[in-house]
Amino acid sequence: MGNHGCAAGSSHRTVNMKCSEHKLPLLCGLPFLERRASQTAHLVAGRSGKHLFLMDSDGGKPPLLLRMVDDSDDLKFMSALHAFKRRVAYANANYDQMVGWRTSSIRRQHELPKSNLIVNDDKYPHIVYVEGDNTNGIYNTESSNVGGQTADLEEKMIRGLTKVSWERVDVSFETSKQRYVAHSTIQVKTYWLNSDGADVVYHMIDNFHL
Repeated sequence: MGNHGCAAGSSHRTVNMKCSEHKLPLLCGLPFLERRASQTAHLVAGRSGKHLFLMDSDGGKPPLLLRMVDDSDDLKFMSALHAFKRRVAYANANYDQMVGWRTSSIRRQHELPKSNLIVNDDKYPHIVYVEGDNTNGIYNTESSNVGGQTADLEEKMIRGLTKVSWERVDVSFETSKQRYVAHSTIQVKTYWLNSDGADVVYHMIDNFHL
């Protein structure tokens, strides 16, 4: 699977990054909006909003997403993840207003593929980059651009998640009329509205193996 998506095509194009590198791309990383969102996210997205901004607390415990990068006495999160033979992260490189590219692909900002490396595949037109298992790669190294409490927590989460190997498949609906609903299109949530994501689903099926 590692080279399949890249080998099938040879034409290069630039992916429009927009605000996709931020935690909540809709806010484009503006500090004021990020702070306001963290205070009100639960009103819009309920508990998921609190989880997203690491604002949840269960009996004084650390935020759930932080706990999920390790095992605890009653919940074996990482042991369960480690039990899988393969772990593949499909991520929108742009136009996903809910989850940023680096977050969904479990990478740091400087680890994202450069635009001149992104390749178009005729069979899977929205699969723009495929990265194979990188067990001994750069993903469990410490970031040199960490600052602030939230950044420290995010760094701890990515270091925890990259204790296991990942394959990564980057997706772009930049040329699609459905790009503004990329968050749902990548999973074909509703076919008539998100049908352009079908090739991503077929890519999963074609590359699935035990």
